[in-house]
Parts: sequence; structure tokens; C-alpha cells
Amino acid sequence: MTARVSAPEDEDAVVAVVSLYQKAQKIYPRAVSGWFIKWRWALVFITQLVFYGLPWLEWNGRQAVLFDLAARRFYIFGLVLYPQDFIYLTGFLVISAYSLFLFTAVAGRLWCGYACPQTVYTEIFMWIERKFEGDRVARMKLDAAPWSFEKLWRKGGKQAVWIALGLWTGFTFVGYFTPIKSLWGEAFTLSFGPWEWFWVLFYGFATYGNAGWMREQVCKYMCPYARFQSAMFDKDTLIISYDQQRGDPRGTRGRKADPKSLGLGDCIDCGLCVQVCPTGIDIRNGLQYECIGCAACIDVCDGVMDKMNYPRGLVRYATQNSMAGGWSAAQMWKRVFRPRVLVYTSILVVIVLALLTSVALRSPFRVDIVRDRGALARIVDEGAIENGYRLQIMNSAEQTQHYVVTVSGIDGARIIGRTEVDIGAAEARWLPLAVQIPQAAAEKAGTGAHAITFAIERQAHGSESGVNISEKSTFVIPR
Repeated sequence: MTARVSAPEDEDAVVAVVSLYQKAQKIYPRAVSGWFIKWRWALVFITQLVFYGLPWLEWNGRQAVLFDLAARRFYIFGLVLYPQDFIYLTGFLVISAYSLFLFTAVAGRLWCGYACPQTVYTEIFMWIERKFEGDRVARMKLDAAPWSFEKLWRKGGKQAVWIALGLWTGFTFVGYFTPIKSLWGEAFTLSFGPWEWFWVLFYGFATYGNAGWMREQVCKYMCPYARFQSAMFDKDTLIISYDQQRGDPRGTRGRKADPKSLGLGDCIDCGLCVQVCPTGIDIRNGLQYECIGCAACIDVCDGVMDKMNYPRGLVRYATQNSMAGGWSAAQMWKRVFRPRVLVYTSILVVIVLALLTSVALRSPFRVDIVRDRGALARIVDEGAIENGYRLQIMNSAEQTQHYVVTVSGIDGARIIGRTEVDIGAAEARWLPLAVQIPQAAAEKAGTGAHAITFAIERQAHGSESGVNISEKSTFVIPR
């Protein structure tokens, strides 16, 4: 779409055509080496080792981490969770949010630059691209060259590896919800279920599209974090900064030239900081929302400074206040750990300790009592009053457990039917039972609803001690 601007009354007026849509220029990030890129690759290896390897680990004869939606059980090593334990997911999300606030307040977009899945997979996909097509200049020449067998096999080989990696990523993702070993057997015969097919292809396509094609577009236009990060920054947040006072005026010069005699700063205007940036920005223009904090520009600039025999740090992690005030590193770090950061840290520590304590003290089984909705109460032999219930016991332990059920709250109350039950490891079972009270006790208690308490005791077994849980309900005595 274009807009045409002209002056109709002037026949000699120049017609200006302004494009309202600009085609995105393809970015060819240059490979870089340095301290920060080593940290990025270390996190790539760690995160992918956990993601791809965790589903294959076994624990007590089962998959160590499995979110079994069909059975409504979630296994995390020795921990077995049920939908009723949703509070732990809430706690985990709160911890994640506060961690993001803390890391952002301290050093900006650390998550984006080092551990975000988009960043991690983009780094992997670009590494594959370099193996097939070469570094920046070689890729640019290959794209500009006409199609040939050389170009076809390099482009095609890259796409084949990208697709294979995307599908393997989708397969691994589904392996967290379907036992991965059975899923592996189904993969050879392509006998996945409909939902398994959907998620393998969907997640695989998302990985392939986001990391292979969209790349920086996801960070710049789709991710909301880029838009609200400014609300989490302040002038004492560590950000990747260009030292303008030291670097300007910019200009090329020989290695042996004295920049002061030439009236130049330390920046030789080589443009390498732009060439290595995965989002294509110029860090010398100041903080920009497109910057993901990957520090590639720091590594490449430090390399240039070494070659020119200039001090490192022309581009570095620094705060706006320290750059403006010329602070020392000690002064800057003193302000980094300011009250805002200490408050975030304190709250985060309290929440983590509370969650860990709750998990450690969590009961090894859960109980639900449901009244029989078919009949509130009924009169049985000798005028006794009977109420029906359904008792659900969920065993969170990894061994079969023996449970004994008793009832109290009304004189003479007793359970009719089974009062003892064995429940297998990580199983849940519904136990129908009836509670009766004699006629005399019913007359003494009077009509209406009365509170009763079910006591469910897990018997001591081996090194495990007995555990008792009480669950309240009501007993109805009809008129």
C-alpha cells in the first residue's frame, strides 16, 4: 500500500510515493566468540539436556516425569500429584513471575538472552545453518546466487535437519504426557493417536517456524515482554550499554594511530556489533526494546578492542546512572542491589521456602467424602437410621498401602460394609459405605443434619509410620 503526496496546482511538483509497509530485511547474524557466548551455549546444552533427556529417566519402575492427563496423575520423580494439588502449580507460576521481576530489575532481559526457548532454539537452528551455508558473508552470497546444485543441496540439507529437529522436539514434548517408551514404539509404525499426531506436528511446526524462519520477529513483535520491559527497568538496572563518552567521535584508523591526535574516540566504526546482533540493531544508538540482552555485541567489541590494544568495555553491562556519573564498578554494583531488588529477593525466598515446606509436609494420601445423592437417609432394621456415602482415597505413595476407616460424631455410629482397603501405588479408589446409628441414638440426637467425622488411617508399613486424616461430613436424621 502506498500514499501519493503532491501539489495539484503546481504542474512541476514532484510526486512522492511513501510506502506504508516496509519489507523486513533479512538479518544475517555473524558468528562470534567470547565469554558471554560461552555462557549462552552452556545454557543451551543444559536446557536441552534436561528437556530431551528427562522423559527417558525412570523412577521406581516408571517414567520419572510424566503428566498423565488421562489418569489425572502427575509424576515428578518421587512426588505424585493429583488435580487437587493445583495449588503447587500456582506456587510455581508465582515463583517464576517473581524470578522474572528480580532478574529483570537486576540485569534486564537475562531470560531472553540466555534461557528463553525462542533464543535457545534460534541459536541451535543458526548453528545448523552455518554448518550448511557458512558464516554471514557466505550466506549472503549464497542467497544472492542463482539456483544451482550446490545451492539446492545446502538449502535442502539445512531444511531437512531443521524439520527433523522440529519433529523430534514435538515428539519429546508429547513424551511428557504420554509414556515416551510406548510413544517411541508407535513412532516406528506411525500409529500415534489423533491428539498425539496433532501435538507432535503442532509443536514441531512451531519450533521449525519460530526458530528457523521468524527468529527475531518473534522477539520484536510477538513476545509481550519486549513491550512491558521498560516498566521493570530503572536507571540502576544493568543493561548492555555503549560508552558514548569514550567511543565518540567514531572513525576508522590504523592500529598504531593515536585516536586522541586524530580527534577520535575508541570506536573504530567497524560495524561488527551490528553484524553479530540477532535482532539487527545498533547498540550504539542506546537502549532499544529489540535488544534481547544476548551480549554478542560485548564479545565482538572486546575482541576488536584487544586487536587495537584499547581497554575492553566500550560496550559492556552497565547502568544508566553509572554511565552518566562515571561511577566505578563498586559504586555501580552497590546501587544494583538496591531496596527494590532486596524486596523482590526476600519475597521470592519466602515463597520458595513456603512451597518447599508445603511439599515436604504434604500428606501421603488424600481423601474425599461424597454423600449418596440418591437418598439422604433411610430407615433400616429395628428403626436404625442409615446414610450412604462414597469415600475416595488417593494414594500418593509409590507402594501399596493399607487403610482403615472409622466414624465418630454421633453416639453409636458405625460403618456398615468394608472398613479396610488396600490401594496400590499411586492409585485412587472409590469405596462405597453406609453409616448407621441405632434408633435410640437417633431419637436422642434429634432430626436434621448432624456433623460426623470420618477418620482414615494409613497403617504403618516398613519404615513408614502411620498417618491419620480426618474428613468431615453430615448425617441426616429424617423427621
